Amino acid sequence: MPKNLSKIAKAKKIKYFLISFVDLFGVLRSKLVPAQAIGDMQKDGAGFAGFATWLDMTPADSDMFGVPDPDSLIQLPWNKEIGWLASDLYMDGKPVKASPRIMLKEQIKKMSQKKLQMKSGVECEYFLISEDGHSLADKRDIQSKPCYDQSALMRRYDLIKEICDCMLEMGWKPYQNDHEDANGQFEMNWDYSDSLITADRHVFFKFMVKSLAEKHGLRATFMPKPFSNLTGNGCHAHVSVWNGKINKFLDNKDQLGLSKLAYNFLGGIMNNTQALSAFFNPTINSYRRINAPPTKSGATWSPSSISYTGNNRTHMIRIPDKGRFELRLMDGSANPYLLQAGIIAAGLEGINKKLNPGKPLHCNMYEDYKKYPKLKKLPNDINQAIAMLQNSKALSKAFGSDVIKSYIKLKKSEIKNFKVRNDFNKRKPVSQWEKDNTLDC
Repeated sequence: MPKNLSKIAKAKKIKYFLISFVDLFGVLRSKLVPAQAIGDMQKDGAGFAGFATWLDMTPADSDMFGVPDPDSLIQLPWNKEIGWLASDLYMDGKPVKASPRIMLKEQIKKMSQKKLQMKSGVECEYFLISEDGHSLADKRDIQSKPCYDQSALMRRYDLIKEICDCMLEMGWKPYQNDHEDANGQFEMNWDYSDSLITADRHVFFKFMVKSLAEKHGLRATFMPKPFSNLTGNGCHAHVSVWNGKINKFLDNKDQLGLSKLAYNFLGGIMNNTQALSAFFNPTINSYRRINAPPTKSGATWSPSSISYTGNNRTHMIRIPDKGRFELRLMDGSANPYLLQAGIIAAGLEGINKKLNPGKPLHCNMYEDYKKYPKLKKLPNDINQAIAMLQNSKALSKAFGSDVIKSYIKLKKSEIKNFKVRNDFNKRKPVSQWEKDNTLDC
């Protein structure tokens, strides 16, 4: 029996629910529903017009209904009158295939048919900036190498503490908070979980950070590269695959601690990376972070080549410990559901086809990349990424050609809008268009 949201509302004294979904561009959409109406909403869903969001629909299409998942319920720690719910989208009684949460659930289903489950954690970096978005919020945060700067971290103690306290209250098991490599940049880590739970929490985390930053008179942005001279916002994912309590990625006899299944999974990721960049680095601004000029701190901390290694942060995939890997490609604008769905889809292809990722490279890829001219490179801009997605038979098969076509159609519309007044150049300052359209990603 599913949880009864009406009873939960009474027990927890919730007065309103946010029934939410994320569209293809990662925008969080919601309706605010009074607790008295949640019973009907749990049964039938909250109505939305799909054309009004970044979904490939027209004004003539039927109403779209967001059916809340009661297992996703989060009572806002900073406003307990409100409960937040992730929802699945339906139209004419059928799931909307091009809705990101449905896309992820389909990949989870495919993996479960092999009696496998992907667990993951994400590292969400963000900047604290002025309300107008033009500058960093902390004028004293000026060091050339500010990573782990205790003084800059503690000047934001009140906000960081409140966010971390919320995660503790929600049971996410946060374990560290730090000032990151760019001035004004922070990262907060919590425990890994099932990929759907992690995706839901990722969505909520971004909403929570932005909301609490506003409460403190600040603005938080997950934009990939809001400042040309500073390190960008990454969103690294740590990945492992399980069967019940058994980590199927773990092999203590292997030099890097990975099983054959893990290497096949890695092979699938590396085989599909170029096309997946359209999901993992989905904005025009994303490509200021990849293949970027050196930053103020001396390193971009982002990949340019498709390679893997041991505990070495200069490669796209790092194996920091036995039984898991870290994928360092994604940035702060990545759609939380497409991030997880893309990893599973690519990994499943690798498992099914027993793909070989090749040998790991143990070098400083930032300095030695010229020694490996045969390595595949990451797309240099969003146009290249979209073209690679368009040509990807594997991802079309995984998600359906219609879904991929819808995503590409919407992305091309966005690119056309940008090109009316802009020309993308990584060595020029971040454009106002990029800030207007990406600061609140």
